[in-house]
Amino acid sequence: METKEFYNKYMEIFLEENSKINLISKNDEKFLWEKHIYDSLAISAFFEKYGLPKTLLDIGTGGGFPSVPIALTYPEIQVTAVDSIAKKIRAVTTIGEKLRLKNLTPVCSRIENLDGKFDVITSRAVSRLDKICEYALPKLKKGGYFVAYKSRKTPEEIADAQKILKKYNAKIVEIMEYSLPLEEEHTRNLIVIQGG
Repeated sequence: METKEFYNKYMEIFLEENSKINLISKNDEKFLWEKHIYDSLAISAFFEKYGLPKTLLDIGTGGGFPSVPIALTYPEIQVTAVDSIAKKIRAVTTIGEKLRLKNLTPVCSRIENLDGKFDVITSRAVSRLDKICEYALPKLKKGGYFVAYKSRKTPEEIADAQKILKKYNAKIVEIMEYSLPLEEEHTRNLIVIQGG
């Protein structure tokens, strides 16, 4: 993972956009690095183990997490950031342009209307696992991976998602646990699902 300094310009641009449109809460601004950028980059552990994809789709990108930190850190990955809320996609587009991210494509659309299939799909704090699998799994290339960022309520969500996983012949191959660099304990999980 790059050092925090590497992301200073990005943080500056993000906060400027955040002052115009509420991408994250004002209280969270002082934890932008710890709660949002560092959290987004937890996927680096997945890349180290499973390799870098050529294409990545981020579903429900919101303020650009994890799509923008991934695009910024891994210029060799073509990142598509999708959200159905136009003002959020406009903000992500502006951030991408100011950072000159040629590998970031923000798209305002519902996921089911999006064309193409992707090597890796991410989703952070969007919906319950069963719901998000229903959107993500049809967009995965054969043998591709869906990486869901989740907080600790994972076991019941995994149980509820079994039917959908079966439907798409997908399986959970690993759950990667990590902690955010905050004083109080913030444990997170990356649920790694391989498509059929």
